[in-house]
Amino acid sequence: MGRATQLAVVVIAIIAVGLFAFQPLLYSLELGLDLKGGVQVTLQAKDKPGEKVSGEEMRQLQAVIRERVDQLGIAEPRIQIAGEDRLIVELAGLEDPEAAVELIGKTAMLEFKTADGRIILQGDQLKDARAGHDPRDNKPVINLEFNAEGAKAFAEATTEAAKYRNTGDPRNYIAIFLDGQLISNPGVSEPIPNGKAVISGGFEDFEEAANLAALLRGGALPVETEVIAKQAIGPSLGMESLDKSKVAVAVGLAAIVLFLLVVYRVPGVVANLSLIIYAVIVLSALYLLKAVLTLPGIAGLLLSVGMAVDANIIIYERVKDELRNGKTLRAAVESGFKRAFWTIFDANVTTLIAAAILYYLGSGPIRGFAVTLSIGIVASMFTAITLTRWLLRVTIASGLFNKKEYYGVRG
Repeated sequence: MGRATQLAVVVIAIIAVGLFAFQPLLYSLELGLDLKGGVQVTLQAKDKPGEKVSGEEMRQLQAVIRERVDQLGIAEPRIQIAGEDRLIVELAGLEDPEAAVELIGKTAMLEFKTADGRIILQGDQLKDARAGHDPRDNKPVINLEFNAEGAKAFAEATTEAAKYRNTGDPRNYIAIFLDGQLISNPGVSEPIPNGKAVISGGFEDFEEAANLAALLRGGALPVETEVIAKQAIGPSLGMESLDKSKVAVAVGLAAIVLFLLVVYRVPGVVANLSLIIYAVIVLSALYLLKAVLTLPGIAGLLLSVGMAVDANIIIYERVKDELRNGKTLRAAVESGFKRAFWTIFDANVTTLIAAAILYYLGSGPIRGFAVTLSIGIVASMFTAITLTRWLLRVTIASGLFNKKEYYGVRG
């Protein structure tokens, strides 16, 4: 294969990757509340008798709600404390506020009790809770597994209860309560030493069992709460924002493409090809990380695109300087990349440090901005320093574009 043919194949391959991969990857990303719409629920923590809710209890409440939402697989929740005793929960993709309240508003206090009301163990002794199916009738159940402390207590309780099997004695039964309501009251036929139990009966479908299992895994709320506001946030505002963002991105990218072509010519074409691969890498990373696209996230992506273009501009200016100093095209490219490397590296590392601080200290949209910015910076480092350099080498080796004028320098 001739070198000119090799260059043509590379260019066609990059364009094909962009055409066939960009749109499917973009539309496979989950959208956040600001773009997709969803539900907002405001919870108010109830004061205990003679004692106000503390800041620590509110932070615990926030952590438990976040764990619940994570267990339910809801992407990019926004959970923030408002004032002294309120918690605002925003969930993207949900349409029914009542369903959201059902998912996050339950206290989920699990208790196992003997017939005389003695508590054997509680939800904080759970190690795991997973929905499954009863092998006998295929009905949904919840399989529980206790920690060491809970397993010991459960083994002792079932050993005692098994003594009364087939007698009709109430002491043969261990009642299971959720938020004070009896949900199951099974009889014990033999001791259960393995620290496992099953909640069966009362589930309308598997989803209900799975949601309850997720609540149990997330833990009980540290304080009682009351829903004081709930609303569905329509996607109309989100779609309008998304459409405006699309226009802004399209106009910005078109301006960048034209600028690079006019000012840098052949290197500008190479930079634009690198940007195609950059976009595919970033979208692929976001997809693999199951990231959620929000307006701040889009801002982070645009900023990283700007930094990717800046890196190419720094490199090309160094190359032009070397060409003006009389170096050959190949030598100018190699020297230009070497001179530009540390400038680009330092700028990107400092931005990555800032993004890491934002991620560590921030939450919700701020973290989304930090994540997309970081992914974009890493991708831009690769495309600017590695891919662009290789493409320029292939271009020069083809022998088709070896005049200095093609690189923005008068001969």
